[in-house]
Amino acid sequence: MDYLVLTKSGGMILGPVSTILGWIMDALFRFTSTFGVLNIGLCIILFTLVVKLLMFPLTIKQQKSSKLMAVMQPELQAIQAKYKGKSDQDSMMRMNVETKAVYEKYGTSMTGGCLQLVIQMPILFALYRVIYNIPAYVGSVKEYFMQVVYAISGVTDAAAMPAGAADSLMQFATDHGVSLTTMPVLGDLTGLSGEALANKMVDILYKFNPAHWTELGNAFPGAASAIAENSAVIEGMNSFMGMNLATNPWQGFTPNLLWIIPILAGVTQWYSAQLMMANQSQPQDENSTSAQMMKQMNVMMPLMSVFFCFTFPAAIGIYWVASSVFQIIQQWIVNAYLNRVDIDDMIRKNMEKANAKRAKKGLPPQKITENATANLKNIQAAQDREAAKRAEKVEKSKEQMKESSAYYNADAKPGSLASKAGMVAKYNEKHDKK
Repeated sequence: MDYLVLTKSGGMILGPVSTILGWIMDALFRFTSTFGVLNIGLCIILFTLVVKLLMFPLTIKQQKSSKLMAVMQPELQAIQAKYKGKSDQDSMMRMNVETKAVYEKYGTSMTGGCLQLVIQMPILFALYRVIYNIPAYVGSVKEYFMQVVYAISGVTDAAAMPAGAADSLMQFATDHGVSLTTMPVLGDLTGLSGEALANKMVDILYKFNPAHWTELGNAFPGAASAIAENSAVIEGMNSFMGMNLATNPWQGFTPNLLWIIPILAGVTQWYSAQLMMANQSQPQDENSTSAQMMKQMNVMMPLMSVFFCFTFPAAIGIYWVASSVFQIIQQWIVNAYLNRVDIDDMIRKNMEKANAKRAKKGLPPQKITENATANLKNIQAAQDREAAKRAEKVEKSKEQMKESSAYYNADAKPGSLASKAGMVAKYNEKHDKK
């Protein structure tokens, strides 16, 4: 049974993206092993670099869209100001058409900037799963944990793992305060056997810190030799600059070396966000709701990074820091590139792509802006016709009232007693004729 299928969160299979990323991580681990370096921290850093390079084309496209949005923003904000406070259907239709016309004027679409994010999201989620539970995806690392599983269970083949073989290990984890709440959901292991149970035992062992490994050898004296041999390699793999990557930085209010990771994660993410905002559209009104939300996000996201890196294993924090550092370097390159990009040339290329798509559909190469303008004119013409009809009715009603008043007030001073008497007489006369 595939181990990737068994390690799932919330009942959802991690999918082929996690499998591919696991292969990359395993290849990096094997590569560094040829130089005698078996270190998960180094592999995480190299892994992050490879993923960043693979996603770089998407990053360029996304930030090009943001650069174009900065140019479009004044026009879009002018449309929003024009229809501010108007919620009727006609106003909403006009606003949508005018907004669409601005996007089409620049050869882009309302969803153009979101497409790259949609593509990146599955990669990011899968990437976190790989980093969070490395033995599930990196076979080279898993081998050392499996040797411990075999030693404490007394079997030499995962397929022969009997039901209940993990009970002693689960009890040990409970007695020694090993946190299993933030790992892939273990579920009820009752009746579970074979490879499925062996993989769950690896999940538990991956949460152990050096003190736990020492106690594990004491708890299973018959497997003490195998535990000591493999745990030494595992501790070496999990040690990075004197920090154990399987340990959460938060161990109480007493500062420790691992606190460096959350602090660096927050600082680097904040600086990365500042660099990214340099090429994104900014609200003209700094006191507007969107401007205030943007400021809050720039503060809250780094703080959230600090919080999560304190509560998650240090391996997650190493990835977070490495990702932000590579993002900063990448952003310097992107900003330098975008500063040389000619907006008019970008728009021209966008229109060429749009016309190429129209050609495939058998449509003539024309600017979609003209169609959007035509739609706007059609809406305007329909509203003008309705307004003309209403004005005509009002004018006709006024004319009728004027004729009626002139008839009844003829030959008498308006408002006089004679005028009122004449109105009665003319009313009777008029109705007698009918």
